[in-house]
Amino acid sequence: MPSNIDRKLVALDIDGTLVTYDEVLSDAARDAVAAVRAAGHHVVLASGRSLIAMTPIAAELKIEESWIVASNGAVTARLDATADTGYTLERVETFDPQPVLRMLKEELPHARYAVEDVGVGFRMTELFPDGELNGEHRVVDFEELWAGHVTRVVVRSPGETSDEFHEIAARLGFDDVTYAVGWSAWMDIAPQGVTKASALEEVRKELGIAAEHTVAVGDGSNDIDMLRWAGRGVAMGHASDTVRSAANEVTGSIDDDGVVEVLRSLL
Repeated sequence: MPSNIDRKLVALDIDGTLVTYDEVLSDAARDAVAAVRAAGHHVVLASGRSLIAMTPIAAELKIEESWIVASNGAVTARLDATADTGYTLERVETFDPQPVLRMLKEELPHARYAVEDVGVGFRMTELFPDGELNGEHRVVDFEELWAGHVTRVVVRSPGETSDEFHEIAARLGFDDVTYAVGWSAWMDIAPQGVTKASALEEVRKELGIAAEHTVAVGDGSNDIDMLRWAGRGVAMGHASDTVRSAANEVTGSIDDDGVVEVLRSLL
């Protein structure tokens, strides 16, 4: 077991990093995570997924006590097997979604919109395709999406490309929020300044881990800040050039179980 000075904080994205896009977690990845934890390092799942969509992955990895960063950094929790929910909320960052929702509705009147209710599910203007959002789904009028402050807004518009989403965001000048665009026409919007990196930095301080002893692995645009934050940022081999350029190194793709190579290098 390494001393606290030598212990690392290992931040792992889920989709496209630990788990395939078909929701498969390989035995090799599961074993590598277990070995890294057994060696005394802190494995922290960090995802754009909601908290209730992350806890099943933690359970599959047999992680019962650890920090977890959800909703692209807006929600930080500690896994706790003694809690009724299996976790305790440590930090929840929220914002008023009304201004950005009104602007987006002008640009994308036919898009689907949803806001997250932490630990419950989502309120949405219409149902999303099965499997895209977890928890309870409640269809509401558009104006009900800003009934209170929220951790995240999700915009889904199959008629647009990722590039077009970036162009819309740039044109609207999202000065008061942080946004991330997915592989498809999907956008996550979080409070200003809130990213996986901002949440992980707070976790790092709580754990007393040196900044140079942080490792992060990811594949998406929402991982860019996290890869830059880490002492050792590793991009998956299938990541875009923009994501790869934010990392210190590149590993194999999700099809090659690239994360396993990184995890084994820590042993």
